[in-house]
Parts: sequence; C-alpha cells; structure tokens
Amino acid sequence: MEVVAKSAPDGHTLAMCADSMIVINPHMYAKMPLDVLKDLVPVAPIAEQNNFFLSVHPSVPVKTLREFIDHARAANPPLAYASAGNGSQHHMAMEMLKSRAGINLVHVPYKGGAPATAATLAGEVSAMFSAASSVPQVQAGKLRGLAVTGRKRSPLLPDLPMVGELYPGYELTTWIALFAPAGVPDATLSRLRAEISKALALPEVAKRFNAAGGLDPATATPQEFAERIRSDYDKYAKLVKLIGAKVDN
Repeated sequence: MEVVAKSAPDGHTLAMCADSMIVINPHMYAKMPLDVLKDLVPVAPIAEQNNFFLSVHPSVPVKTLREFIDHARAANPPLAYASAGNGSQHHMAMEMLKSRAGINLVHVPYKGGAPATAATLAGEVSAMFSAASSVPQVQAGKLRGLAVTGRKRSPLLPDLPMVGELYPGYELTTWIALFAPAGVPDATLSRLRAEISKALALPEVAKRFNAAGGLDPATATPQEFAERIRSDYDKYAKLVKLIGAKVDN
C-alpha cells in the first residue's frame, strides 16, 4: 500500500486490498507508514465474503449457537478459540460475539487460517470462525457448524442461522477492493470504475470468485463504498479499543 500511495496519481498503479488492511490495521498497529483514509482513494470494491462460519470441534457438547453461548458462559476454565492471527477477521468475529453475548473465551492466534482450522479439527481449541474453506469439514462431520456472520444465510450451509438472528445487529462481512494513490483525476477513476463494472458483470468472473472461497462480485457506487469504508473503520476502531488488541510493529 505504501508503494501505491507514493506512486504517481495517474491510475496506472493500484493496490488490491483486503478490508482488514484499510479498516482494522490502522487501529491494531501503533505506527502505520501511511494514512489509509488520506493517502489512498477507493477505486471500486471487487469482491465480498458474505459469511464467516462459526464451528466447534465435535467433542464440544453443543448443537446450536445458544447452546454454545450457555456452555461458554459456564465453562471453567474458559473455552479457547482459534483465529488466523491478531486483527484477522476470524479474531474480530469472535470478539464481536464475546462482546454481544457477555462471555469469556481465550484467544489462540495462529499464523493463518489453515493452521487455525487444523488446530480446531485436532481439538486443540474448541471453536473458530472461518471462511468457506471450512465448509467441507462441516459437511463431513469433522466440525459442527453453528452460525454465520452475514446479513443472510449461506447457500453453502443454508441450515445454519445468522448470529444476528440471536443478537440483532451483529453482522460481519468482508470485502476486497482496488485503491489508487490520492490525487488520481476523477476522469481516470470514472474510466477505471466503468471497466471494473463490466468485468464484474461477466458470469465467468462470478463463477471463479465463488470457487475461490465463496466470494461474490461486489458492486457499489463510489459514495456507497466510501460510506462503507467509513462505517467499517469506525466499527473496528471501537472493537479494537474495547478488546485492547495490538500488534507490535
């Protein structure tokens, strides 16, 4: 991102960023090499992950989200959960649930989603939030799915309820977007957005996105996307402050 922010604002150098780089990292790191809201300009959202999946090891004696909350509340010592690392969406999803449900869980960060999933499969931890990569393990009975984080149920596991059905207002979806250095002319941004929109409308693109982990093409006007960035930025600022999470530079 720093390289892009310092490049010529001519539209030829762009950064493809996961939302965590824009709306979570600035709150997690004591020092950032750039101000993401001032030094970069959003070009367009590209893809969206509409759901993360809450699953538990089969040894955990729960079958529903409510049972999980009750079990976690009574557990002594507290249950442990895996994440893909400090500040990851897996981490944020569970911390949001902890806050809403008023439960205590021990965070065990791993270096990526794959080792976090492996630890949950092995029973080293009790639970985790994960992307669609965990769906085959749920379908095979190696993990037990409990809920999803999005604003709608997932077609991959349609029987799983949304966390928001138990805790209204709970929602966590993620996005990937293209950013340009601040100062790119409006005409250049408009042309880039038009070409991106054409590409995202192709059925083959949607098929490939879905095959790459349950992603969907994302569409939004520049104003809508700017509002989404600001909203997510403020949401995670409050959550990171609440849980006291930090990453050393």
